[in-house]
Amino acid sequence: MSNQKFNVAVVGATGAVGEQIIGLLEKRDFPISKLKLLSSARSAGTVIKFKGQDIVVEEATPDSFAGIDIALFSAGGDVSKEFAPHAVRHGAVCIDNTNAYRMDPNTPLVVPEVNPEMIEEHVGIIANPNCSTIQMVAALKPLQDAYGISRVIVSTYQAVSGAGSKAIEELVRQSKEVLDDHEVEPQILPVGALPVKHQIAFNVIPQIDKFQDNGYTLEEMKMVNETKKIMKDETINVTATCVRVPVVYGHSESVYVELKEEYNLDAVRKLLENSPGITVVDDPTVQAYPLATDAAGKPDVFVGRLRRDLGHSKGLNMWIVSDNLMKGAAWNAVQIAEIIASKHSVHA
Repeated sequence: MSNQKFNVAVVGATGAVGEQIIGLLEKRDFPISKLKLLSSARSAGTVIKFKGQDIVVEEATPDSFAGIDIALFSAGGDVSKEFAPHAVRHGAVCIDNTNAYRMDPNTPLVVPEVNPEMIEEHVGIIANPNCSTIQMVAALKPLQDAYGISRVIVSTYQAVSGAGSKAIEELVRQSKEVLDDHEVEPQILPVGALPVKHQIAFNVIPQIDKFQDNGYTLEEMKMVNETKKIMKDETINVTATCVRVPVVYGHSESVYVELKEEYNLDAVRKLLENSPGITVVDDPTVQAYPLATDAAGKPDVFVGRLRRDLGHSKGLNMWIVSDNLMKGAAWNAVQIAEIIASKHSVHA
C-alpha cells in the first residue's frame, strides 16, 4: 500500500454488505482521506461510526461523487446503473457489487485470487462477481492452471442473507412460528417474478432469482456465464442448480469438476493448500470438512470432501464453503480497492 490517501464513497452504506465493507475498510486501515457514506433517501440521516468518528449517511445524488477516487457500490443494480456513470464522470473508479455490469464486455469481472490483472483494464467500473461464483472460481483457478477444466457441475446451498436482511428476518420469524405450531405466512422467498412465496424455515427452495426462458434461474445463469468470463474460457461446460437453504450466513457448494489431465489427489490437495485465499479442511478420519458456521465472518474460501469421481478418471468432487457477505461480496470488493490503491490506478 502506498502513502497516498483516497477519497472513498460507499453506496448502500446501511445495507448488510455496505456495513461489512465499512468494517473492512476500518479493520484493514485502508488509506482514506475522506469517507462518504451514501444511501437512498429512506436511510439518509443514519449515523455510522468509522474509526471513532460519527459519519452521517447522505442521500446519493449525481453530484455526490465530486472529488471521490474510489466508489464501492452495493445498493442494487438499478442504483449502480443510475449512479455509477456519474461517479465515473467525476473521475472515480467504481467497484460494483451488483449484476449491473458483470457481463458488460468493457467491464472487468474480478476475483483478485483469479484474475487481478484485469483490474488494469477498467474504464471506470470494475464488477464484483456473484457471491456463489466467487468462491467456486477461487477453488477452480488452481485446477485450471495445473490440469485444465472441461466441465463443472455445481449444486449450491445458499444462505438467506444472500437475499437481504428481510430474508434473514423471515427465516427467524418462520422458525419461531413452526416451533410454536403457528401458521407460517411466507412473504419474501423466493425472490422472483411471481408473487408466489414459499416457507424457508425447515425447508429448501430450489429457486434463487427469476426463472429464465431456458428453465434455469438467473442465479444459475450468473454462475455459468461469469465463470466462463472470469476463467477466460468459453469452452468450459458449466451447469448449476442453485438452492436456498435455512442458513443465515455462508454459501455451500457441491462441485464436480472434469479435468483435462490425469491428476493425483494428494497433489490436488497440496495445490489447493498453497493457493491464495483457500483453506483446505479435509480429514474424514475426524469428520473435518468445511461448514457454513465455521466460515461465517471469515474471508477465506474453504474446500474439503476432496475425492476422485467413481465414474470418470479425471473427475474430481469437492465441497466449497464461504461467507457470502465477506469473500462473496465485501472482502472481494475491498481487495480490489486495495490493489487499485497500491498501484495508484485510480483514474480511467
